[in-house]
Amino acid sequence: MTAFPRLVLIALASLAFCGPSFAQDGAAVAAPSAATSPDAEKIAPYVARFGRARPVIAVVGENAGTVMSDYVLPYGVLAQSGVAEVVSVATQPGLLLLPPLKIAPGASVAEFDQRYPDGADYVVVPAVKHADDPALLAWIGTQAARGATMVGICNGSIVLANAGLTRGHRATGHWSTHAARIKRFPDTAWLKNTRYVADGKLVTSAGISAAIPTSLALVEAIGGSERAQALATRLGVANWSAAHDSDAFRITFGDRMTALTSYFMRPSDDIGIPVADGVDELALALSADAYTATLRGRVHALAQSGAQVTTRSGLMLVPGAIAGQGKPMDWILPAFDATPSAQVLDKALGEITARYGAAAARFVVLETEYPWQGDNATIR
Repeated sequence: MTAFPRLVLIALASLAFCGPSFAQDGAAVAAPSAATSPDAEKIAPYVARFGRARPVIAVVGENAGTVMSDYVLPYGVLAQSGVAEVVSVATQPGLLLLPPLKIAPGASVAEFDQRYPDGADYVVVPAVKHADDPALLAWIGTQAARGATMVGICNGSIVLANAGLTRGHRATGHWSTHAARIKRFPDTAWLKNTRYVADGKLVTSAGISAAIPTSLALVEAIGGSERAQALATRLGVANWSAAHDSDAFRITFGDRMTALTSYFMRPSDDIGIPVADGVDELALALSADAYTATLRGRVHALAQSGAQVTTRSGLMLVPGAIAGQGKPMDWILPAFDATPSAQVLDKALGEITARYGAAAARFVVLETEYPWQGDNATIR
């Protein structure tokens, strides 16, 4: 993707053109169908196909660049649930870039097709660098035609829209692209103020922080509410309902000035996040996304050797830096402790506020679309 989170470019563009805030841009627009209350959103229960004991879930990314948390969070939650066979997939052979991470996926789309000729039961589609990538669009279109439920995470809904799969459906996405989605895809009922939307075999979610609740809703659809509740408790998630206030997120003049300053200053800190076999991929993704979104540092997966690291749920991570080699880190985060995975973002935001200030923490909140109040009421 880009050297900075997408909101930096959005904020710079809105500053340059003196455009209105996204809250104003996202004014009410006629939709193809009526909205449903977030409390009523439920993913349809899983119906076994092809004689499978468990459903097959493909989490697919584009090799050139896929939003890390959009990919890693659903993979980790679904793999930990034990209710499905979860496969990490990329459009092409080779490494999958999840800036700032790299992984060796479990299969290319061609290898997945050989392994599962009947197709996946669910396909998780994150936001990617090239939302119109022909190989990706063709593959997800084929999977949908074979009866898979498509699950768009954040602006993965734009990928699904480019494939023609949102047409005539209700859907959602990251708060910052709401107006653009309405303009580009008027045949879709784009909703806001909901963490996820379930419309038949199409499920879409709001920003990055909605990935875990959406994944838990999918666990519930496959394995039942007790299974989902047990996992939610272990992860530190209070609930996974679709209730959400996306109107609380908007770019202010102060945000634009922060983005402008950061653009000319460039990231100054090299931040190491220690990784080793068994590392919690959920905590890793949330921490890496948070510190990247501060606009103040470059994040590196710091290992003791150059060997691939196997995460808790089986992702094959390629280290970004090796301890004692190359340029030293400006600072290294402590190893992950017993903090529940889903609460790591709260912890990171507190540390970021203390180190870089409220303006940097606010960018994390905007980028992740996370309803965090924190210690400073000005965060939102």
